[in-house]
Amino acid sequence: MIKKQALERWTVQDAADMYNIQNWGAGYFDISAKGNVVVTPFPDNKNVAVDLTEVISGIKDRGYEMPVLLRIENILDSQISTLHETFREKMRELEYKGEFRGVYPIKVNQQQQVVEEITRFGEHYHHGLEAGSKAELIAALSLLKDKKACLICNGYKDEEFVDLGLYATKMGVKCFFVLEMPSELGLILKRSKVLGIKPLIGVRIKLSTQAGGHWTDSGGDRSIFGLSTTQVVEVVDTLKEQGMLDCLQLLHYHLGSQIPNIRDVRFAVLEACRVYAGLVAEGALMGYLDMGGGLAVDYDGSHTNFTNSRNYSLDEYCADIIDTVMTTLDDNQIAHPVIITESGRATVAYYSVLLFNVLDVSRFEAPELPATPEKDAPEIIANLFEVRDVLSVKNLQECYNDAIYYRDEARQMFKHGHLTLRQRSLAEKIFWHVILRIAKEVRSLKHVPHDLKHLPDALADIYYCNFSVFQSLPDAWAIDHLFPIMPLHRLDEPPVRQATLADITCDCDGKIDRFIDIHGVRNTLSLHELRPDEEYYLGVFLVGAYQETLGDLHNLLGDTNVVSIRVSEGGDFTFVRELEGDSVADVLSYVEYEPKTMLEDFRKIAEQAVRDKRITPQERGQIMKAYADGLRGYTYFER
Repeated sequence: MIKKQALERWTVQDAADMYNIQNWGAGYFDISAKGNVVVTPFPDNKNVAVDLTEVISGIKDRGYEMPVLLRIENILDSQISTLHETFREKMRELEYKGEFRGVYPIKVNQQQQVVEEITRFGEHYHHGLEAGSKAELIAALSLLKDKKACLICNGYKDEEFVDLGLYATKMGVKCFFVLEMPSELGLILKRSKVLGIKPLIGVRIKLSTQAGGHWTDSGGDRSIFGLSTTQVVEVVDTLKEQGMLDCLQLLHYHLGSQIPNIRDVRFAVLEACRVYAGLVAEGALMGYLDMGGGLAVDYDGSHTNFTNSRNYSLDEYCADIIDTVMTTLDDNQIAHPVIITESGRATVAYYSVLLFNVLDVSRFEAPELPATPEKDAPEIIANLFEVRDVLSVKNLQECYNDAIYYRDEARQMFKHGHLTLRQRSLAEKIFWHVILRIAKEVRSLKHVPHDLKHLPDALADIYYCNFSVFQSLPDAWAIDHLFPIMPLHRLDEPPVRQATLADITCDCDGKIDRFIDIHGVRNTLSLHELRPDEEYYLGVFLVGAYQETLGDLHNLLGDTNVVSIRVSEGGDFTFVRELEGDSVADVLSYVEYEPKTMLEDFRKIAEQAVRDKRITPQERGQIMKAYADGLRGYTYFER
């Protein structure tokens, strides 16, 4: 496809179609006439477009090196307002009598800047927080100032956790303890009586409904958290005995983090509403229906029920939830509850972009070969030359089979001492010459033999990139999650190379060889030729959910630099926050090294080298400076 388009007039729309940016971008990203990726943070006003190459220039001018995690605050604000406004609009259309309350699960991205921005902007909509641990609860209590917003407490709860939540309730916070395990109720009731504070209680149920995707085990009878219907009834009985049934006001379930199929959403809501109606019939006060997370992100832009996509719009999601709740509860003459969704992934995914530069490239090139083998060459060499000479489009499969056979024979002969090092090298060169020719011919075939289909991907270039998969894109490594990846500039030129990406860890898993495609998954990414003395920048998009907190210190590559920008309605952008990435000293301290002690220990080693007359005192000074500079330096590649 690239070759054909290169012969025609390549346009930026061709690039937009190739990388599918106008579908997965959700209106927030596009390509300018110059061929650069732009941020369009106001979907209703495409005239405001910020060039990411200009942002990178601003980042470098301020002294920050790649890689950089870029956060665009306007997109986060837009996602919050779009969620609330869509629910409000559908509630008006369908004449829903209740309200909507969004809740952000802190675990999706716990960074202080992120949670603070959500609570600050979300206060207009009474957007709350969900805490799944004591640390998250403490963070939430310091940031959530809106008394109409909900604070949902999930996860395991010890006495200290419960006491903090009860104190928050006394101060006017709408703090719900969601029972994940039956044993938690006793602790909550005990501490409630000791402190004299009446709790707000919710129950999490195990739905029989299960959704597709990576997180299917979040639902179903064997899900880790939640109560069975029998256990829910036991909770009701205990609260009745204690005269505290009016404390039970919320029903919660969680179907999964990324639900691609809208039918699963509807089935789950229907089942939950039946339980909700049953609790009302038991005399519980109720009033809140928390549907957990699940609003999916269309990572590949295919608008399908593929794991990394979704087959529904936000309008449809909101309308289906409201309609199902109304239809079910109206039949039982039950008041419409406050609907809560914990849409964390969809809230934060879009507003973070990982920016990095390409450091080098490795490509398969057809090696130069002599016209004929030497007279005394081993027979195996002559056989490989013969395969080269008879290769044609009519015998590709046969030549492929022969090349593999003779290559393997040559390796065995070398192991047994029957080929020299140079002879083995020549055999390998002839083999790759043949394979590359076959791969070139395969592109012109209408029907490609099964064994040859993988060749173009197997022979793709490797672009070495300045980032760590394990630190910045752990889901891509751990669960084969797909993120949109594309060049940030030169998109007015046809990309003529097919490549996979390698990071700078010394690990064979430190690579990306699965990319989004409108028809499924591609094993290569279309990229441009590198130019001498010119940086080539790539971006990984939709990385705001989970990737920052889940990242690890493989090869002691730490957190990247982080820059937050805010775009004005006039099109200017301001650097509002900057966080310097981990230094070498930082990451060493994380794994129990003491940088000051290391510096002193190295000084002693260097001084011993002076006494041994291996270096001069002046050289020791230079060496110590280099060591100290290295401790202070960025963990990633610096030009």
